[in-house]
Amino acid sequence: MTQPRVLRTLAPSRLALVLLALLPLAASAAPLTLDVQGLIGRTNDPDHSVYHISEAELLKLPVHTITTSTTWTPKSTFAGPLLGDVLKLVDAQADGIELRTIDDYSYTVSAKEAERYGAILAYSKNGVRLTVSNFGPLFLIYPRDAYPSELSGSAAEAKFVWQIKAMVVK
Repeated sequence: MTQPRVLRTLAPSRLALVLLALLPLAASAAPLTLDVQGLIGRTNDPDHSVYHISEAELLKLPVHTITTSTTWTPKSTFAGPLLGDVLKLVDAQADGIELRTIDDYSYTVSAKEAERYGAILAYSKNGVRLTVSNFGPLFLIYPRDAYPSELSGSAAEAKFVWQIKAMVVK
């Protein structure tokens, strides 16, 4: 009889230890969603100003891969939709795409240039979903290794934006 009581007493503290161990994972997880606003022809919010792209919608888009290194990662295979496919989904009507990140950084890229290189909004690297602590939820990836003279250096590196949460079409 004593043994079951000991197990019942330990169970809550073991559960607490497990939950504490999982806290860093929860803290680094970010929803795989994207808000797009600006010069777009499709919206799905009550004010008709934003298209909230859900995880399900992002995962329905055709998946493309780019195997490349970046300044911050060794050669890896990144997967996600083409930036161009996301822009088609929202009926983007301009070339300037301001990428906004979780830490409030922003950088504007050209949709035409991204299309030329086949840039993707990667949500996984080597088959593993990106987390906030590992460039996620979305990381704009260009095929740097395929175009080293064009996609290297500080100006090109600025286009590799990570922790993307929103875009403004301008």
